[in-house]
Amino acid sequence: MFKANKENPFEGPHQKSRTVTAGADPEKADGAIIMIHGRGATAESILPLANEFDAKNFHFVAPQASGNTWYPYSFMAPSKNNQPGLSSGLQAIFNIVTSLEEKGISKEKIVILGFSQGACLATEFVARHPARYGGLIAFSGGIIGDGDSVNPENYSGSLEGTPYFVGCSDNDAHIPVERVEESVVVMKKIGASINKKIYPAMGHTIIRDEIEEAQKIIDTIKSS
Repeated sequence: MFKANKENPFEGPHQKSRTVTAGADPEKADGAIIMIHGRGATAESILPLANEFDAKNFHFVAPQASGNTWYPYSFMAPSKNNQPGLSSGLQAIFNIVTSLEEKGISKEKIVILGFSQGACLATEFVARHPARYGGLIAFSGGIIGDGDSVNPENYSGSLEGTPYFVGCSDNDAHIPVERVEESVVVMKKIGASINKKIYPAMGHTIIRDEIEEAQKIIDTIKSS
């Protein structure tokens, strides 16, 4: 299973894409939130979500997917079919985390957030690169797996209690609730502190209650 690294970084379509930032300078920020957009969207389209949070002294950074898509097929397709986009996307997040650390923001103060395809990529990144992060916020997303099931034995290491919020509809056309449940099993196995909410008939969107749950994670960083 591919894991991004600094010594031999993966070079793919997303390594040439831009990143968009907002908020406090990273050298002076209380923490950082990496925001991963969904399929067909842009870094600029997810960044305004930052305005929904009380995070005045946070640095926000949103990477852009090449062609507005992190990988071509469903997140439930065989991973080999989603290459090189999948590995390139994982490397893109890794590079941002590394850059933030170099600017003085530790992983414990970095939140990785995504919506839809971005939530899948964010979840897969944290599962493959376990450490104590400030948090993982997955708005309608789950582990990227081959076919109809996920093997928890493919993931190892420890998240050391990293807060993990996942919110999803019980009838999402893109994210089967069964895959959300499987993702929770994986994240629990590797030591996440889990907050899962399944919303009746919510559809494929983000609602106020999810924002409030995400804010709780941000507040723990603000108070640390």
